[in-house]
Amino acid sequence: QVQLQESGPGLVKPSQTLSLTCTVSGGSITTNYYWSWIRQPPGKGLEWIAIAYSVGTYYSPSLKSRTSISRDASKNLFTLQLSSVTPEDTAVYYCARVTTAYAMDYWGKGTLVTVSS
Repeated sequence: QVQLQESGPGLVKPSQTLSLTCTVSGGSITTNYYWSWIRQPPGKGLEWIAIAYSVGTYYSPSLKSRTSISRDASKNLFTLQLSSVTPEDTAVYYCARVTTAYAMDYWGKGTLVTVSS
């Protein structure tokens, strides 16, 4: 059974960089799947952030200038960095596994990140 677990600071100050880790267990991130980050601001819908392929990445156009996703195969995890955060970046952040048909079949439980001074 594949499991994903998000981790990172729950509070980030404005203008700083938000850094999150998604640790994958029960399966290797080097298999034929993609890996993605999604967020949900309070009272709003889900917003897709980024995806990491075996070779290459792709970002939401609205967040691309501030976002970086990467994989660490040696540790079986992938990460998210979002720079120059503002209170509008406050959200529950989720990581997910993505099939080659672009279905997100496994999700982490999510982690709340609050941007506040």
